[in-house]
Amino acid sequence: MNNATPAHHRERGIRTLRDKVAVVTGGGSGIGRALALRLATEGARVVVNDIDADAAGQVAALTGGICIVADLGTPEGPGQLVRQALAAFGRIDVFCGNAGIGAGAALETDDATWARVLEVNVMAHVRAARALVPHWIEHGGGHYVLTASAAGLLTMIGNAPYSVSKHAAVAFAEWLHIEYGGSGITAQLVCPQGVDTQMLHASGAVEQLLSRDTALTPEAVADAVVTDMAAGTFLTLPHPEVAGYYAARAADTDTWLRGMRTLHARTFRNAGCGQP
Repeated sequence: MNNATPAHHRERGIRTLRDKVAVVTGGGSGIGRALALRLATEGARVVVNDIDADAAGQVAALTGGICIVADLGTPEGPGQLVRQALAAFGRIDVFCGNAGIGAGAALETDDATWARVLEVNVMAHVRAARALVPHWIEHGGGHYVLTASAAGLLTMIGNAPYSVSKHAAVAFAEWLHIEYGGSGITAQLVCPQGVDTQMLHASGAVEQLLSRDTALTPEAVADAVVTDMAAGTFLTLPHPEVAGYYAARAADTDTWLRGMRTLHARTFRNAGCGQP
C-alpha cells in the first residue's frame, strides 16, 4: 500500500465493488487467485482467466463467478477474453491484468524467450486495453489494475527479460492513466517485491535469495490492491520500503547503481553462482 500521495491529489477511488464485474488474469494461482477471492468477498462478480483450465475453474467455483481460458501471450488472447467477459456480463468495470512470466536470465537468453516474456508481460496489457478502452469510453469509465513488479521501478539482478518487460509495463500503466484519465478511465500499478508464489519458487537461486526474508503472501498483496483501489491511489507498493529505494534511485542514480553492483556481487556469491 502506498501512502505517499496526498489524498487531495489522488483520483476518486472505487467506493464499493459490490456488483462490479471484475476480470482477473492469471487468476488460477498466486496473486491472481488471491485477487479473485478478495474481489469476490467485496461483492464483485469475478471472471477468472488462466491458461490452466482446472485451476481457473476451481477459483471460479470459490468466487461464484466464471472462468475463461485464454492465452494472453498470443495476439488474439486478450481480445478473446474481453469479448467473452462482455458477452457473459454485459460490462467490465475492473480489469486486473495480473498474468506474467519470469522466464529468462542474462544475455544468453534466446530471442524466442525474450519474445514470449514481452508478449505476456507487456503486449497482453496493450491488447487488453485496446479491447477495453472503447467499451469504457462508451460506458463512462473503467479501472485497469496492472500487476508489474518492483523490478519495473528498480532493476532485477540477474534476469534481464523480466526486468526490461516490467519497466515497459510500468510505462504503459502510466501512459494509460494519463492518456485516458479525462474519459473516466483510471489505472492502478502494482509493484511488489518477492511474493510467495509458484513463480518465486520456480525462479533461480539469486531471485529466491533476494526474496528470502521479505516475501509477502499473495493475500497481503491483494489486500493492498483493494485498499488502494478504494483510495484512488495509482501506485500500490505492498512492500513500503520500495518507495525509499525508488526515491534514492531518482535522487542520486550513480550512487544507487554502485550500490546495486555491490548487491549484485554479494548476492551471486551467497547464492553460489558464478558472475555472469
